[in-house]
Amino acid sequence: MLTWIDRLPLSMFVIIALTLGLAPFLPEPHIWEKLKLRAAGDLTRPIDMFDLLLHGLPWVLLLVKLGRRGESE
Repeated sequence: MLTWIDRLPLSMFVIIALTLGLAPFLPEPHIWEKLKLRAAGDLTRPIDMFDLLLHGLPWVLLLVKLGRRGESE
């Protein structure tokens, strides 16, 4: 089921995580802002939850790719 992750190069996951995962960069990365809201218990609006999912998914996919690379070695 996850063979599509194996076929894509690691560099693609890194680029996506660093761009979409961190954008917008100023005044602070969006994912960091959403994680701080979550830690403070203020992540209640649906748009904020969607933002966390959108900006967090590239990092999750990168971790999955790295984990699957470790299994194959």
